[in-house]
Amino acid sequence: MGDIFDVIADPTRRELLHVLAEKRLERQESGGEVSVGGLVDVLGLSQPTVSKHLKVLRDSGLVTVREEGQHRFYRLETSPLETVEDWLIPFLGEDATVGDDGGSTAFAAWAGSSLPKPFRKMVETIDHPTDAGNAVGRTVAEASHQVRSVFEGATHAIEGASAKVEKKVIDPLREKLTRRGDGNR
Repeated sequence: MGDIFDVIADPTRRELLHVLAEKRLERQESGGEVSVGGLVDVLGLSQPTVSKHLKVLRDSGLVTVREEGQHRFYRLETSPLETVEDWLIPFLGEDATVGDDGGSTAFAAWAGSSLPKPFRKMVETIDHPTDAGNAVGRTVAEASHQVRSVFEGATHAIEGASAKVEKKVIDPLREKLTRRGDGNR
């Protein structure tokens, strides 16, 4: 399973999740399921594009599929989103503190109190609630990518250093010990 933040960082996948969440809430005769064709119609995307994104969502456990003949019906699974929720809770919960006033950011926003400067700047740029999700998803995906890049770079550097130590230290010692062993016999 890919990193959940990478999965939800894509705006098309978030839109698919949004449509599936709406269907889950409606649940009338569909049971919260939507066919691939229904998703294509709602989103106005090509069937291969929708299927490609559904595969990523399915592999991450965010959707389940029910096959009926040649048709596939998808349903939202929210349990993988608990990782995202757990990550967000400190930022939204009552215990999250803000700069000078020491109160809750969520409460400050709700009550109309002043928010800390970074939050104020972010809020001023958001025109629609989904923009906040896009911003969080994008930021988390970028941070995740940066961490992976640093880790891969460090791993590469360690491997390179290890090869140099092997070549410049271990091999010469091994050779010396081998020659000494041959000379003592």
